[in-house]
Amino acid sequence: MPSPIYDVGCGDGHFASLTFDNKLDVGLDPWHGPIHEAKKFGAYKSLVEADGAQTPFPSNHFASGFSNSVLEHIPHIDDVLKETARVLKPGAPFYFCVPNTRYFSELSISKVLGKPYENWFRKISRVHHADEPDVWEQRLERAGFTLERHWHYFSPSAMRVLEWGHYFGLPSVVARVLTGKWIISRTKWNLSLTESYVKKYASPDPIANGTFTFYIARKK
Repeated sequence: MPSPIYDVGCGDGHFASLTFDNKLDVGLDPWHGPIHEAKKFGAYKSLVEADGAQTPFPSNHFASGFSNSVLEHIPHIDDVLKETARVLKPGAPFYFCVPNTRYFSELSISKVLGKPYENWFRKISRVHHADEPDVWEQRLERAGFTLERHWHYFSPSAMRVLEWGHYFGLPSVVARVLTGKWIISRTKWNLSLTESYVKKYASPDPIANGTFTFYIARKK
């Protein structure tokens, strides 16, 4: 990715620290707590606490941008996309991934409890936009982007592992509140069982009925 690189919704910086070898130029997030945690990972040259729809950057500034599973959580998505287009240089690529409609239709418990459970899971996962590519293409066009490519990934079975992970992960939430850490002990004996189970579902390969979609867009 050409620099300067813009991360829209950097969170606590964990993803960037694992994915990139070099520091990214700017990470932006509106949440006070996570963005201050991101300093600990040292994955960014600069961190900015701001709404993605109202950023302090000049127009045509960044050479590339990305957003990792963030845009689905933003109610005012059109405003954020327009602002992202404003700060990217003409021709700059913008990469992002979001859930699609199968994120909800493939839930295991919704096959029994139906719409009420889907609404419940939508609430706890804070997903406002689980849409198909045609919807995202319209949003991107309105914002000033052209959609170049997209593909689905993350199988329905992987989605169900993620679904149940929301519930089996409750002890980690308690640990987070009490200690400030999601994982108290990062030892092999503590994590090996979880790793051995989820590893077979962690595939980046495209799949026709994937529950998430990866997009490559470009500023006009």
